[in-house]
Amino acid sequence: MVRRIVLIILDACGVGELPDADQYGDAGSDTLGNLASVLGGLNLPNLASLGLGKIHEICGVPSDIDAIGCYGKMAELSPGKDSTTGHWELMGLVLEKPFPVYPHGFPKELLERFTELAGYGVIGNKPASGTEIIKELGEEHLLTRKLIVYTSADSVFQIAAHKDMVPLDELYRVSKVAREMLKGEHGVGRVIARPFAGSAGSFYRTPERRDFSLKPPKRTVLDYLHGEGVPVIAIGKINDLFAGEGIQTVLHTENNEDVMETIERSMCKDLQGLIFANLVDFDMLWGHRNNYEAFGDGLEKFDEFLPRIMNKITGEDLLIITADHGCDPTTTSTDHSREYVPLVVYGNSIRKGVDLGIRKTFSDLGATISEIFQTKRPVWGKSFYGDIRN
Repeated sequence: MVRRIVLIILDACGVGELPDADQYGDAGSDTLGNLASVLGGLNLPNLASLGLGKIHEICGVPSDIDAIGCYGKMAELSPGKDSTTGHWELMGLVLEKPFPVYPHGFPKELLERFTELAGYGVIGNKPASGTEIIKELGEEHLLTRKLIVYTSADSVFQIAAHKDMVPLDELYRVSKVAREMLKGEHGVGRVIARPFAGSAGSFYRTPERRDFSLKPPKRTVLDYLHGEGVPVIAIGKINDLFAGEGIQTVLHTENNEDVMETIERSMCKDLQGLIFANLVDFDMLWGHRNNYEAFGDGLEKFDEFLPRIMNKITGEDLLIITADHGCDPTTTSTDHSREYVPLVVYGNSIRKGVDLGIRKTFSDLGATISEIFQTKRPVWGKSFYGDIRN
């Protein structure tokens, strides 16, 4: 019987364009495939042993092996390609319509309302790279104390402020103000607090970013687990993406290395339930900045760390590794990409080498978790537990 599941989201690590990718401007996107090709191959022996190379052609990752894990890939059924949508669908909630986006900036009346409620003026109001906009407007922000508000191709309302000008608690406060304001027609997926530091010519973002998501409109697998007394431990930005719903323990982290070490520490404790972690650097630091070299290095570092997690998997544990969308760092776009996500499952009490095929929705994962913990099933998704259990 499985008592504990370790679920790791390799944020933005997609494995090839979905059939409708062209509708999102993502034709040809293939985060892991293109990345490996540009780099001349990736050295990922541990992920390869789990079956990663059998899911998708990835230069340097062999496919002709006897995998010790089960493997497949999942399609996103919800419209969109943002983190909130992807994570919600993984937990059984499929959206009928995408979150609103603002390719030309936010409406004037919306910003006027935010200014009134938050007590700050704003500058910016356009889609932009986070590093570029603080380079462009950082000095003006320091002179005027106006908040830098911007968006991207995703459904986000981002607020950047210098830590010396707007303390973190104040930045989080105004972000919560924006979150309360942005509902209904303007219910963006996330409000993101983006603190930065430094001086003109050398501004840099700091790691205290906070995401303020909408609350899921319906119950997710996390709520079902919580209702049955199954603990959910959220590591990284998981708590933010679910607005705290269905989560018992929150462990904040600063980067991928911190996430991995926090997973390992959590596994050393006699805990049951779901350990749910997100490695955000692939997305935030490397995917959105088209830094494919750092992206590849980050994957190889994760692979090097992976045995420390696998060695702690007992007969009552299950390790699942997947993603929430793509963010191909080799294309001209700096936005998320509409892609399949990998699915690898490892445990000592399940079958080895099972090809799980192409799943029709991310929600198959949520349905599987529900079956394992014997809780209410989500409406969407088909469990694959019967395919892998001994």
